[in-house]
Amino acid sequence: MANLELLAPAGNMEKLKTAFYYGADACYFAGKKYGLRAFSDNFEDEELAKSIEYAHKLHKKAYITLNILAHNEDFEGMKAYIEYLDKIGADAVIVSDVGIIELVRQIAPNLDIHVSTQANITNKYAAQFFVKMGVKRLILARELSFEEIKEIREAIPKDIEIETFVHGAMCISYSGRCLLSNYMTGRDSNRGACVQACRWCYTIKEQSRQEEYEIQEDSRGTYILNSKDLCMIEYLSKLIEIGVTSFKIEGRMKSPYYVATVVNAYRRALDLAIKEKDKYQCPAYLLEELEKTSHRRYTTGFYLHADNKEYLQSSKPIQSYEFMAIVVEDTSHGMVTVEQRNKFQKGDILEVLSPTETLNMQLPVEYMTDDQQEEVVVANKVQQRLHIKTNIPLHAGDILRKKIEENME
Repeated sequence: MANLELLAPAGNMEKLKTAFYYGADACYFAGKKYGLRAFSDNFEDEELAKSIEYAHKLHKKAYITLNILAHNEDFEGMKAYIEYLDKIGADAVIVSDVGIIELVRQIAPNLDIHVSTQANITNKYAAQFFVKMGVKRLILARELSFEEIKEIREAIPKDIEIETFVHGAMCISYSGRCLLSNYMTGRDSNRGACVQACRWCYTIKEQSRQEEYEIQEDSRGTYILNSKDLCMIEYLSKLIEIGVTSFKIEGRMKSPYYVATVVNAYRRALDLAIKEKDKYQCPAYLLEELEKTSHRRYTTGFYLHADNKEYLQSSKPIQSYEFMAIVVEDTSHGMVTVEQRNKFQKGDILEVLSPTETLNMQLPVEYMTDDQQEEVVVANKVQQRLHIKTNIPLHAGDILRKKIEENME
């Protein structure tokens, strides 16, 4: 079996460190140009170098997105940028434009190329074409079934890797090639500036009467511009069986809490799937984990030939837990040091999110102090350092969360 990889998003350095702490084998992220998430924090050139160095010290990998659909003017400065990525040791660049692929091959022939999902690889002949161009990995279109992926795997050399999305938001347009944002706001989603116009509320107008009607969901469903979130945690063994080697989580613009929760769940599930193979069944507690961070209702997308109505939903995200604090110093002498992120208080029951065996342990807030050793009853100062009494062995990077009393539908 080829080495299997859990691939996580990193919109900034905090999210990159979070993803690696919770079990990602690799992260994908972008510099300030040429990526498809221009509204994410992204990385300055110096930060890119530090991030790649950090990943390599952990024996992890770093892939840099270079996946815009480029116009002529976009190539200005690109040669120097590719040379820089090669120099600082990027493990691969993620590219969708064939012109950029050719430029990378000319400038940095030893730099691995991963073909982006934006390239719309939906058949074995397109896959073979990109293989002939010298790419290392194919990130397949999201509109494929298990059977189609298997056919592609069988049609290409064994040393060519296949990556597919397993979790996160999906664009309603074909493999993300959307014109809506550009048309309505002038911000080109295919060059990194998507405003997610598909998530807005819309009305329809009857032409002769000029009457407007809000688009609402009924028992059969509507919301033609919205997609449910992808969730394939129950089908990891099937993806392994058909030849997928990299399991990709979407979300460079999501919160560190989202990254921690989803990566942690998929790390545990993937390890179990590798061990149990065709006997794999996703544990119920991992399915519950994925409900604890912000998401739209889940779907398996096109993998199972699902009715497309199951692909659509209302735009409002839901979650059952909220991020309260992050551990900044390990538990010592019965106290743990945290950094506050949302309001909590004495008497609350916090739950542990951790890659260790402490996952889901309960931490009653019985006593806490600030750095001046003054007792704190209500933690309501953002990013305040607090010291909470506990005997749970917590580590820097663990997260404390709290159940939301009324889940917003």
